[in-house]
Amino acid sequence: MTASVTALEAGVSRTLVEAAERLSTELAGLDFDPPVTHVYDPLRYAWAAHRQYIERFASSTRRVVFLGMNPGPFGMMQTGVPFGEVAAVRDWMGIDAVIDRPASQHPRRLIEGFGCSRSEVSGRRLWGWAARRFGAAPRFFDHCFVLNYCPLVFLEASGRNFTPDRLPRTKSAALQAACDRHLLAAIRALEPDWVLGVGAYARVCAERALAPVLAERGGALQVAQILHPSPASPAANRGWEEAVEAELARLGVFPPSL
Repeated sequence: MTASVTALEAGVSRTLVEAAERLSTELAGLDFDPPVTHVYDPLRYAWAAHRQYIERFASSTRRVVFLGMNPGPFGMMQTGVPFGEVAAVRDWMGIDAVIDRPASQHPRRLIEGFGCSRSEVSGRRLWGWAARRFGAAPRFFDHCFVLNYCPLVFLEASGRNFTPDRLPRTKSAALQAACDRHLLAAIRALEPDWVLGVGAYARVCAERALAPVLAERGGALQVAQILHPSPASPAANRGWEEAVEAELARLGVFPPSL
C-alpha cells in the first residue's frame, strides 16, 4: 500500500470521527419538551466504541451506506454502534470498549453497555443478514458501512422510546439541520454509489440532506429504501431477510459476485 493510499484511508475515518464529534457538540445544546423526559447521546458516553467502529470499518470509501433512524434501546444506546446488538458488535465485529453512563438515566432504561442481556431485534436481523451474506465482518465492511441519521435516544416518562419523526417542528428543526450537515459530511467522505434508508424516514432524510451531492454527482449516487427490520413491522416479521434480498436484487445494489 502506498503512502498516498494510506493517507487517503486515514482521511476518511478521520473525517467521520470529526463529523461525529461535531454533531454531538451541536446537539448538546438542544432541549426537548414532554413527552420526552430523557435524552441519551451515545456519541458521548459510548464514544470509545463508536470511534472504534469508525476507525476499524470506515478506513476508505464504501459502495453502499445503510442509513438508520436513531439508536434502539438495546442496540446503539448500549454499544455506541448503529443497530448495535451486543452479540453482533462484540463477537462478529470484535469491538470491545468501556461504556460510560449519561448524566441522567431513566430508571427503566439503564445503560449496561456490553453487559446488556436484552437483544436488539432490528440489529440482530440486520447484522445477522450481513454475516450470513458476507461471512466475516471485514468482508461486509469492505463494501458497506452503516450510519444512523440521528444519534440521540428520546425516552418518555414511562421509558418508552420516542422516535425523532414524532418531534414537533419547533423542536426538530435544529436537530434536523445538525443531522443533515453530519450526513452530508459523512457521505462526501465515504463517496458511496448507494445510500439505502432503512425505512422511509431515513430515506426521506437522506434525500433532503444529500440534495447538494446528488446534484453534483447526478446518477453516480442513488438513494433508495429497504424494509426496516423492526419487530413492530408485520412485513419484517414475515421474512425481513428475504424481503431485503429481493429489494437489493431489484435495485441492483450488489453485483452477482456479492
